[in-house]
Amino acid sequence: MTAVLFDLDGTLADTAPDLAHTLNQILIREGRDPLPYETIRPHVSHGAAALIRRGFGIGPGEPGFAGLRAYFLAHYRDNLCRETRLFAGMDEVLSTLERSGIPWGVVTNKPACLTEPLMAALGLDTRAGCIVSGDTLPQSKPHPAPILHACERIAADPGRTIFVGDAERDIQAGRAAGTRTLVALFGYLDEQDAPADWGADGLVDNPIDILKWLVAVRPLPRVSNA
Repeated sequence: MTAVLFDLDGTLADTAPDLAHTLNQILIREGRDPLPYETIRPHVSHGAAALIRRGFGIGPGEPGFAGLRAYFLAHYRDNLCRETRLFAGMDEVLSTLERSGIPWGVVTNKPACLTEPLMAALGLDTRAGCIVSGDTLPQSKPHPAPILHACERIAADPGRTIFVGDAERDIQAGRAAGTRTLVALFGYLDEQDAPADWGADGLVDNPIDILKWLVAVRPLPRVSNA
């Protein structure tokens, strides 16, 4: 493989604590009870609209939605990386890729106004070979264009690139772009999700398992167990 691309929320970074905090702050502001973290977590990969729908039962175009979304984004922007961290083992994956000369990047549906400061706060903005946000192009996942754009930016052959994500739209986008695809089972899957049926090339229980897919086709430096 010549490159690895990652979804952001629920794949590269565990952003759920900060997003759940934002949703609960809005619920409290609106006189409602906060939701348990375990209830919110499976919806995080689907963005602000899905979280507002889970908390308030309304979606885009319905009365009150636009105001709630605007407040949600403003609050989250101000509390972007309070508890967000890379998933355990992910930094070792990125370091191994970098030592091996394999470029990596991010393809997310998160808007650039949130993606870019979050990547900077995590110290990844200068490490990533490319960052493609949800509004970088007119299309977003599951359309293949963002992945193809990322491959172009890092001079990677899509057919020799792995795309890792935790939502079905990630796998749909990767397959349509011609990449290999892996489902991050450690991400924000709902109990109703059936990742084995998404047509991915593989399922990974933890970030380090991503390296096993690379080792099969290209020797890499030994991964430390320390």
